Amino acid sequence: MSWRGHAWLALPARLYLGFVFFYACLHKIADPAAFALDVATYQLLPLWLVNLTALVLPWIELVTSVMIVIGYRTRAAALLIAGMMLVFIVALGWALGQGLDMSCGCFASSSTDHPISWLTMLRDAAWFGLALYVLFFDHNPVGLDRWLAARRSRTRAFEAPGR
Repeated sequence: MSWRGHAWLALPARLYLGFVFFYACLHKIADPAAFALDVATYQLLPLWLVNLTALVLPWIELVTSVMIVIGYRTRAAALLIAGMMLVFIVALGWALGQGLDMSCGCFASSSTDHPISWLTMLRDAAWFGLALYVLFFDHNPVGLDRWLAARRSRTRAFEAPGR
């Protein structure tokens, strides 16, 4: 579906997802040890992978959030966000199935003020849906991708008559 309106409907979704992921990565980057504890609490990963995940994942979230907000490699960023959301949903389902009483670790580490619930999964599923919308329908995103495509098009048009 190449309806032009998709780019404009996807823009608020992209901005929202970008700011959510940007906000979510801040505490993880600032305190990777606390985030490692959050990751370990899920009891899903082998211990040797917990620290690596806690160090790498927040930076992926940061880069991806910037990419989707500025509209650079937008579909790749949406794919990464959708993939992360799917992993988060699986992890939440696992933790809920195990009866773990914990926070998701999304926006603050080791806080039981907002314990995980099925509502947390519903929220993450909505974010997953937004990422899928951007991935599958935003073929000409407003932002850097569109500007670069227009620039390439103008350059080709300018060079073509001289051949």
